Amino acid sequence: MNIDLKGKNAFVGGSSKGIGKAVAFELARLGASITLVGREEPSLMQCLIDLSFIGSSEQRHDYVAVDFSDPDKVKSAVERHIKKTNKTYQILVNNTGGPAAGKIVDAEEKDFIRAFESHVICNHLLTKLFLDGMKKSGYGRIINIISTSVKQPLPNLGVSNTIRWAVASWAKTMANELGEFGITVNNVLPGATETERLSAIVKANSEKLNVSADVVKEAMLKEIPMKRFAKAEEVANAVAFLASPAAAYITGINVPVDGGRTSSL
Repeated sequence: MNIDLKGKNAFVGGSSKGIGKAVAFELARLGASITLVGREEPSLMQCLIDLSFIGSSEQRHDYVAVDFSDPDKVKSAVERHIKKTNKTYQILVNNTGGPAAGKIVDAEEKDFIRAFESHVICNHLLTKLFLDGMKKSGYGRIINIISTSVKQPLPNLGVSNTIRWAVASWAKTMANELGEFGITVNNVLPGATETERLSAIVKANSEKLNVSADVVKEAMLKEIPMKRFAKAEEVANAVAFLASPAAAYITGINVPVDGGRTSSL
């Protein structure tokens, strides 16, 4: 099975920590040159140093520091980076922090707009920026890290449930349009994963229910057949496979990495 990514450039969103960081490091282990993306430049710089110990001297890693809450700034920053590095990207991993927890009835209109811009709009503009390069390379992998909520809405994540569905629908439509070029578009759906995002959700539910964090975690684990939370590296493995040549005929799908929690097929 060919999972070699040597000679490929990968643009990985949210890669200074959590799932995004795990994805960046796994793609680097397979030979790809990584562009790290995130808001905090010091964290990106440290990740860049850590990446230098992975792979070969032929790999060229770098980073783009930008906040995905402003699509115009994202577009400008990435355009500058492409002009500066003259890079062509074959792999795009769309990943950014999820909306805050809370009931949908309590959400403000601006919460939906902000989340839509950070996820759907930024995913779209990055795809358009990299699309010509993928076509010319004869290789394209667009992978969106979203949530199992596209199959089963999650409690107390009203805005997130809504926006994740929008991303999934966008991705399926894009997959249909790009299939003729051999460019695949897929979604990876992490379940409860040991990241800062999970900690924030546990804290929010703990405060909402007025119970300890341990009680919240225990209730969450009862819903998972494997009785444990995922590790970020396990989600990264799924992303890496979809980014590889081995997944050339897989497109337009949702891949849950959730220990069996999602009740639907």
